[in-house]
Amino acid sequence: MEVGLPALFPVQAVWLGAMVPKRWAKRAVTRNAIKRQIYNVSADFEPVLSERAHVVRLRAAFDRAQFVSATSDVLKAAVRAELQQLFSRVRVPVAP
Repeated sequence: MEVGLPALFPVQAVWLGAMVPKRWAKRAVTRNAIKRQIYNVSADFEPVLSERAHVVRLRAAFDRAQFVSATSDVLKAAVRAELQQLFSRVRVPVAP
């Protein structure tokens, strides 16, 4: 690290980013609803996440025919279930 440059992540903590490309969720309201679910579910799993930067990225579309409303309880439940499955695969970090 060069002298004079600030650290990218100045505090040792769990950092989480959410990427929801327009390609997979066309409407901004849908993208924002999915991001809110990502942040809410990740807060439940924060104790088991290692202290580093993590990025959750949507890699496939949620079918608009099945999820008509971006704020529907059905969409929220589907996103939450998928995120809980993803975060449940995270291993507890081993202390050095």
